[in-house]
Amino acid sequence: MRSKALLSILRWASLVLIFIALAFTGYQLVRYSRLRSTFAPGMRIAEVPVGGLTQEAAAERLVQAYGVPVEIRYEEAIIQVKPQILGFELDLELMLAAADLQRINQPFWSAFWAYLWNDLPSPQAVPLSATIAEDRLRSYLTYEIAPRYDRPPSEAVPIAGSVDFDAGTPGTSLDIDRAVVLIEEAMRSPSSRTVNLTYNQVSPQRPSFQNLETLLKQTIDLSGFDGLTEIYLLDLQTEQEINFAYQFGTDVTPGVAFTAASTIKIPIMVSTFKRFEEPTPDYISNLLELMIEQSENDPADSLMEQAMGGNLGPLELTRDLQELGLENTFLSGYFYIGAPLLVRVSTPANERTDISTNPDIYNQTTPAEMGTLMNDIYQCAETGGGTFAAVWPGQVTQTECQKMIDYLVLNDIPMLLRAGLPEGTRIGHKHGWIQESDGLLHSVADSAIIYTPGGNYVLTIFMYESSQLIYDPVNALVADISRAIYNYYNIGN
Repeated sequence: MRSKALLSILRWASLVLIFIALAFTGYQLVRYSRLRSTFAPGMRIAEVPVGGLTQEAAAERLVQAYGVPVEIRYEEAIIQVKPQILGFELDLELMLAAADLQRINQPFWSAFWAYLWNDLPSPQAVPLSATIAEDRLRSYLTYEIAPRYDRPPSEAVPIAGSVDFDAGTPGTSLDIDRAVVLIEEAMRSPSSRTVNLTYNQVSPQRPSFQNLETLLKQTIDLSGFDGLTEIYLLDLQTEQEINFAYQFGTDVTPGVAFTAASTIKIPIMVSTFKRFEEPTPDYISNLLELMIEQSENDPADSLMEQAMGGNLGPLELTRDLQELGLENTFLSGYFYIGAPLLVRVSTPANERTDISTNPDIYNQTTPAEMGTLMNDIYQCAETGGGTFAAVWPGQVTQTECQKMIDYLVLNDIPMLLRAGLPEGTRIGHKHGWIQESDGLLHSVADSAIIYTPGGNYVLTIFMYESSQLIYDPVNALVADISRAIYNYYNIGN
């Protein structure tokens, strides 16, 4: 009886346990079925946790996460903009399908068994899939952000009553290419959605050449000089020019004939190099150095005699200048006292009837022509090309032009144009003045190539006073003009 009773108890206990097991299995099966209808725990789509969510709920969460406005900071400005405006669009269908594929690819019963033993594999994260219309983003930055938040620089302006300039203040210009990259990165992140835009600093623009010309005329007015001044300035980067003649506060048509004085030694140097092949003989080099650096006249005569043919050397020089297109620049006799006038030269400049500086009948030029010759030397020295190469192919080399500038740099007198430049500025120039037959000084000139951090330029200035030119105040005025132009090129340096 006892064994039968025990067996009955065991049967009922087994049935109960089986029932419990079936109930537990059924419960877990229902629970797993519900779990399987959502994304697996730990599932992340585009860095957003979607475990336990249905496809609809996951889609909503993704839209919410990636719909948060992107915060754009440009200096002090803070702009919040919706991603849709910037051309951002999620590919929800593709991402949800990729996530759901992990569930479908797991066999139900083997996955259920793994679930019962808490051995489900960790789901693989689904990367972001989205499109960005870069043209819309770039257009937004170009037409909405940059015009509104860029800071234009304040223009540099002359300081009244001086030869200095107020440098102005720099501005900003949005770096659009970099901004596109940064904003795209922010739109692709559900958490890092703040962007600090970068920008380029925009230097203040120089005043116009017209404003510089006005400043130079004001400088002449303030000096009290009542003679005639003609200035030729050539920007060697842009080829912009200033050429004006000015007297008593009134503009005069430029192209006035002036006594060339020792500036005529620049074309003598050019014609000498034209006639000697490299290497230049030592005795010629010595004469050139004495003529340019020491401004001696005897070496100039010797060079014309030896290089250009005896008694007619000055006429050969003049012919060279005419070949270069310089119709107002000539030398019609040697420098030595009592040298005969070989020919009387008429030019468009010295035949003018509106104004005259009573130029020396032996040697004349205009500021623009002397400046043009300096530009020819510069272009030849820089590239080997220019007018010399076109008119005299193979006769004046780049190396020879570089030597010409070296000779001009040796003329380092601390006056006139040189006096207006900071110490260490490279200037190749030739000055000139001469006492007239009345024993007085009436004209002064300086022609230069000037090298500066802000740009290189040719500057030629000629000044004339009919009664008498007093050197010291004129020297100070030329230095002020030179300093004003240097300051113009180097605003902010």
